[in-house]
Amino acid sequence: MRGPGRWWRRQSKPEKVETYTRWSFHSFAVVEFVTIGIMAVPLGAWPGAVLLLTVAVHVGVCFVTVSRALDWTRGRRPQPVRLLWTLAAVTSAVGLCAIGIADGGPDRESVDVAAGGTFGAVIVIGTGIIALGVRGRRRVLAIPGAFATGSFVVAFTRGTPVGESLFASMMVLFGGGLLAFTAVVSVWLLNIVYELDEARETRARLAVAEERLRFGRDLHDVMGRNLAVIALKSELAVQLAQRDRPEAVAQMVEVQRLAQESQREVREVVRGYREADLGSELAGAQGVLAAAGIDCTVSGRAPVGLPAGVQSALGWVVREAATNVLRHGDARWCEVRLRVLEGRVVLSVENDGVAETGQGASGSTGSSGPTGSGLAGLRERLAEIDGTLEAGPAGRGLFRLTAEIPLPSQPAPSGAVPAARAAHAVSEVTP
Repeated sequence: MRGPGRWWRRQSKPEKVETYTRWSFHSFAVVEFVTIGIMAVPLGAWPGAVLLLTVAVHVGVCFVTVSRALDWTRGRRPQPVRLLWTLAAVTSAVGLCAIGIADGGPDRESVDVAAGGTFGAVIVIGTGIIALGVRGRRRVLAIPGAFATGSFVVAFTRGTPVGESLFASMMVLFGGGLLAFTAVVSVWLLNIVYELDEARETRARLAVAEERLRFGRDLHDVMGRNLAVIALKSELAVQLAQRDRPEAVAQMVEVQRLAQESQREVREVVRGYREADLGSELAGAQGVLAAAGIDCTVSGRAPVGLPAGVQSALGWVVREAATNVLRHGDARWCEVRLRVLEGRVVLSVENDGVAETGQGASGSTGSSGPTGSGLAGLRERLAEIDGTLEAGPAGRGLFRLTAEIPLPSQPAPSGAVPAARAAHAVSEVTP
């Protein structure tokens, strides 16, 4: 028992449902053989043996048909058309054999009952199993209809009154139709189970892909500004070194510091515990832009009790805006303002780096394409906390980026939200 038990536990849920469906229809054939075997006892030795032999052939064909039909349902083999016609022919032959035994056997009521029961069982079970290998409502309905019509013809030609012949055909139609309906529903449920399992696997793969995309977006956010500053300071250091200026050493020391900071931030991304700090990002943006020769002023500071998630989101807005000012346009000055107005915190970044195309230094022009994947990611990030982001020319060669986030009615104390949880919440939509 341990061997079969382990085999069953190793099966997936769809495979278990398929096994159950397969053996349910196999059991119909087994029940047919056992039932007819019991009814064949009154027929005597030779008639009973002949009937059991023909029923055994019918059961064997049913077993094979069930397996091939379900395999075709799952797309593992072509439709067993010849096998279905073979089963229909064997079913008809066994039914006619039962009628022949009733006509040529002993003239007893028990013989007629056994023959009639055999005829009905074989026709009904054969109809249901054939329906496993057929698709389409009309074709499925045609199977019990054809056998019911044949039953009426056989009964009527034997001299049975029209009423009794019609009743017999209606019983075949009802029984066969019920089993055919059972077959169609079983196949439908089996396909649904497999589709749900495939959907679950697809969902798991999408979750993995989303996590990889989130990780890539986080690396973009972390490394974008730092690499831009490293390139800028390296270029400045080269120019100073070519002039034999001692300031070149200081610039390379700063490049070294930025490289080490980038390594630390990448490790934090890998661990999944990073969070952009608004105060640090404001100070960092001012220092980086000033080092690039851009006059940067920062007004306002984060209010006391500002939720960690809001601070983190605004910190990413500052970082992305500073990165775009460095990369795009030709800005000479930049102004960052942080205000709290009517229950919402407003962060605006304005610069004079509007290009001829109408895109600003904080705009979306650049390697990311004209649509601006960075700004799109910021909008998604802010949308998670019901915030909005607007970016565009502000007239007179200016470009303005404005982020607004509503404040909760009862702000949580600073640090109430764990850093890892807040970082994970906003990083799910990082560009």
